[in-house]
Amino acid sequence: MTTAAMPPASGGLRALARDQKKIAYVALVLVVASFWIAGQLGEWGLGMCIAFGVAFGLLNHLATEFWLLKIITSGEEITRNQMIRATVVRLVILTVAAVAVAVAFWPTGIGLLLGLALFRCIALVMTSIPLLKELKKA
Repeated sequence: MTTAAMPPASGGLRALARDQKKIAYVALVLVVASFWIAGQLGEWGLGMCIAFGVAFGLLNHLATEFWLLKIITSGEEITRNQMIRATVVRLVILTVAAVAVAVAFWPTGIGLLLGLALFRCIALVMTSIPLLKELKKA
């Protein structure tokens, strides 16, 4: 791709925000559902931890998308080792933060890991469906 065909970074950020609206709405629904369920059970700490887990998942998802957008718009040739290193660093930071919060607020803190896993599964399905549709067309 030539540099003339690449969108500017600010336009790319707007496109990123527009493309991620669905996943942000899903995160909002998950947060509301976690508080609703927590209210029904009287476990507000668990609901808060699940909500923070969903927020951590959304933050990780947006950081990944932003990093990919930055690489694509810069026109750099990224090596496989650079990609692996960036991914591992991001996931290690996320894991350490999530486990630290889960341990600090044990036993309800385990909800953070639950929220993170739940969000990740839903985000994976939401990103795979368009890819599967494209494969079906080809």
